Amino acid sequence: MVGSRIPRRVIDTLALATVALVTGLDVWWSPPGSPRADALGYALAGASIAALLLRRRQPWLVLAVCAGAFTVLSLRGYRGELLFLPTAVALYTAVVRSSRSRTVLIGAIAVGWSVALAWTAGDRSSAPITAMAWPVVAVLLGEVVRSGRELRREQAAREARLAADREREIARRIEAERLRIAREVHDVVAHVMAGVTVQMGVAVAAVDRRPEVARAALHQARTASRGALAELRTAVALLRDGTSALDAGPPPGLADLAGLADGTRSPTLQVDVRTDPDATPLPAVLELTAYRIVQEALTNVVRHAHATRVDVSVRRDQEVLVVDVTDDGVGGTDPPGREGFGLRGMAERAASFGGRIEAGPRPDGGFRVRAFLPTGGAW
Repeated sequence: MVGSRIPRRVIDTLALATVALVTGLDVWWSPPGSPRADALGYALAGASIAALLLRRRQPWLVLAVCAGAFTVLSLRGYRGELLFLPTAVALYTAVVRSSRSRTVLIGAIAVGWSVALAWTAGDRSSAPITAMAWPVVAVLLGEVVRSGRELRREQAAREARLAADREREIARRIEAERLRIAREVHDVVAHVMAGVTVQMGVAVAAVDRRPEVARAALHQARTASRGALAELRTAVALLRDGTSALDAGPPPGLADLAGLADGTRSPTLQVDVRTDPDATPLPAVLELTAYRIVQEALTNVVRHAHATRVDVSVRRDQEVLVVDVTDDGVGGTDPPGREGFGLRGMAERAASFGGRIEAGPRPDGGFRVRAFLPTGGAW
């Protein structure tokens, strides 16, 4: 368990105490034919133990001190079984804190030095197996520990990258959904408010002389407002809990363009809609995109164009759905310095299907918005 892990300082202290005890006993115990322990032997062993205190900060310096002390002890005839232990610990630390490319070189130098020292200071009648074995064990153990640490660091970095990628993807999806809902709300509110404004103007102008026209305009404004409220409830429900309202019904599509035109018409604005009556239905999301583009284009006409006629055409050109909205006014977009979200929203909707928007004044007057939406063979 993480809460029961022993602190590294405690482990280091216990390990250092064990090395000091074993090395001190090895210096103290003198086998037959070896010199008795003296002050120099204890001083060299003590220097090796003291140097190990700095092994994490100065691994190469500590290795040099320990190897030098062990060399002097061996040349003076000390024959302890574990006199090499401080040097082995220093070698292990140097390998752990080195790179993989240096491990082989460090191991080769250590084995060569240990064998040469054993042959110089010891009996040459047999192969120095121990002298070859302990550097190899120290190097291999250090390499295993270093590789394990690198693997854990790489795994942690990979997990961090994956977490960051997930966060970015979540943020991207949230942003995309936020923009989608913003477009929906903007299109609904802008169109309805523009239509209601027109109908209310008609009603005010006709309320005294032609009350039946005023009543019809008010009725049309009320109908449009109710439809807008239903769509806004759907958007709010989606924002609150991620689900659509149960009574929202299917999203508007190409079949609803006639009703959209009815809500836009006025005594001063004629709206004509042409679609292919024999066309195979498109996916609902594509039809909704085409509907919203027409809706926004009509909103811009009502708000800015001062037009008397609008022609809406939806047709298939091979595997592309072409949506064309033209008017005879003075311009169908926001005036300079008051640019809104209309054309940007239409462009974003078209781009979501790999399509594009063309918008601008016509050579013979008026304004045109044309959208090209790939159908992928669905129609």
